Amino acid sequence: MTILALNIGSNINAQENIRLAVNTLRTEFGELNCSKVYESEAVGFEGDNFLNLVVTIETKRALRELRNYLKKLEDKLGRDRTQVKFSGRTMDIDILTYESDDDSNIELPRAEITENAFVLQPLAELLPDELHDKFGLTYAVLWQAYDKSAQRLWPIDFDWQGD
Repeated sequence: MTILALNIGSNINAQENIRLAVNTLRTEFGELNCSKVYESEAVGFEGDNFLNLVVTIETKRALRELRNYLKKLEDKLGRDRTQVKFSGRTMDIDILTYESDDDSNIELPRAEITENAFVLQPLAELLPDELHDKFGLTYAVLWQAYDKSAQRLWPIDFDWQGD
């Protein structure tokens, strides 16, 4: 089994879309480990705040197959691929890490891990002792060194039931 780490984010009907994404992933893959849900300001454009979390999954699936599945899930949840890169999203699911030698030509670990607080903090929460392949430092150490004044981020009480 391979450990897959995903970042899940939304700023359009965010609570409902995140619940749907996580529930769909649970149905598809079984047990997930989920970080806290964090709220942050939009990065790269003016817009509504985003909700983000990181989940880890154990899987035997190939990386290319996973990427295709996740794109279909984003589309099912209303992702508009005609929008500019920095814009509001019903759903954004990014593969962060995948602990396997895979020839899919997907660059991992994803660069956003060390660039964005909304990725690094929840990843450090779930996988604090895992090493970042390129930097040779754990995610906990990378989060500790991160300039937290660069992006505001705060945990929220997330309603997983939708009541």
